[in-house]
Amino acid sequence: MMKTMSFDFQTRRSMVAGRRGMVATSNPLASQAGLRILQAGGTAADAAIAAAAVLNVTESASTGIGGDCYALFYDAKTGRISALNGSGRAPAALTAEDLRGRGWSAIPPRDANAVTVPGAAQGWEDLLARHGRMTLKNVLADAIAYARDGFAVQPVYAEGWRRSEGVLRAGVNTDPYLPGGRAPKAGEIVRLPELARTFEQVAEGGAQAFYHGEIAAAIARTIQAAGGRMTTDDLAAHRSTWDEPISTDYRGVTVWECPPNGQGIAALQALGIAAGFDIASMPWDGPERVHLMVEAMRLAFADARQYVADMATHPAPVTGLLDPGYLAGRRALIRPDRAMRPPTFGQPFAGTDTVYLCVIDGEGNGCSFINSLYMGFGSTIVAEGTGVFLQNRGAGFVLDAGHPNELQPGKRPYHTIIPALATKDGVLWATLGVMGGFMQPQGHMQVVSAMVDDELNPQEALNRPRWCLDGNQPDAPLLIEEGYPVATMARLAELGHPARPVSGAGRGVFGDGQIIRRDAGTGVLLGGSDPRKDGQVAAW
Repeated sequence: MMKTMSFDFQTRRSMVAGRRGMVATSNPLASQAGLRILQAGGTAADAAIAAAAVLNVTESASTGIGGDCYALFYDAKTGRISALNGSGRAPAALTAEDLRGRGWSAIPPRDANAVTVPGAAQGWEDLLARHGRMTLKNVLADAIAYARDGFAVQPVYAEGWRRSEGVLRAGVNTDPYLPGGRAPKAGEIVRLPELARTFEQVAEGGAQAFYHGEIAAAIARTIQAAGGRMTTDDLAAHRSTWDEPISTDYRGVTVWECPPNGQGIAALQALGIAAGFDIASMPWDGPERVHLMVEAMRLAFADARQYVADMATHPAPVTGLLDPGYLAGRRALIRPDRAMRPPTFGQPFAGTDTVYLCVIDGEGNGCSFINSLYMGFGSTIVAEGTGVFLQNRGAGFVLDAGHPNELQPGKRPYHTIIPALATKDGVLWATLGVMGGFMQPQGHMQVVSAMVDDELNPQEALNRPRWCLDGNQPDAPLLIEEGYPVATMARLAELGHPARPVSGAGRGVFGDGQIIRRDAGTGVLLGGSDPRKDGQVAAW
């Protein structure tokens, strides 16, 4: 066992360049697993699932087959972008009326009733079926090996694991994740044989093996024993959906997101509002630029709180929310000399924890992929005998009667996880994402602005300090990462922003990003991996 070590955030990481394929994830083993798939002839989709599965093993707090996934895929042959919604739904027997009758005003995040049907397994299979060349058996091989034979814990993740010891001890069937009664330290070897067996079953039987039979029975039995309502019928009924992606133009770069029930529309609205200001002429760390971008984000969050919900039951007015005229009206609410009062949602014209990864293969196909349990270790409920943490996405519902995002049987909740992709002149320009709850649209906005307004390369964009509204509520405090001038923070406070600096262990609030850029002329790939995590760009 290694002695306890300290790990400085400061980085001298340089951008990675390659040509035949590139994978960027928050864990070196996952990046290498994806690269091996590319080298074996797989597509960006195949490599993304291989990497996601390894992350389930090496970063079980953040992601897994017991959670949900979303993907954007750019097809180099057709130039088309497809959006995969691999999120699950509420149990058929769970109603808001029932929970309000218990005196609840919100769904407790660590409760069995916060567990929605895990959508990842079906999402993995569906992405492979449409855009891959390989099977689940091919792409799960590395994940199975690491779970069965063991993996060495990376340093940043080890610290997060240590901070989660308390919630794990209060969880259900979590003993395998506290070997020896504690969180493992950096460099220690961890084996997860139950999770290996689950992956082996899915590798052999496909997603069907997850939603039917032994695994499904264990999930339903465990949730019901903990007081939840999910049944094997809920699991058997699950389906992914393919959607049309949504987009906005930001100074000649088209940024793409998945439509609601994800919050990607908040990133697009914030960029659309900010596009009306001369952001590039302002210092990146000056109070004027931060003020305008924060105000744009507050306006976007105000709309997201009201309108983001399951499109199958409560369609959001997406066209109206992204209409340039509507965004101009929202932009006019921003004053240069004062922070606005907490904004309410507008009336458009008619009309955590997570992992993010991205892959671009040698043919120019791009996959922007995100997979999550929501909060750290999700619901902290492990399905008996499976090693699978179950997500707590149901905590994203509201219990307010009549709200578009009110809990209903079979409905998808407001989702924070959002992959992004960008094109220029109709050709793939970048795959990008920044994980971390409500930080995600804010991170998208900041790294896109860094690359477009300031012409930073992907690694420079990820290295740059960030700001973060701590939640999507109207009065959310503004957190400023170490690296911004004290004068900027002081001026933001004068303007009326509830700003406070955050450093050290608090850096987790600013997310973890991965970016791959592609030069359309040469095919050269340029990648960056966020220094706030253990990540790595792997290329050949």
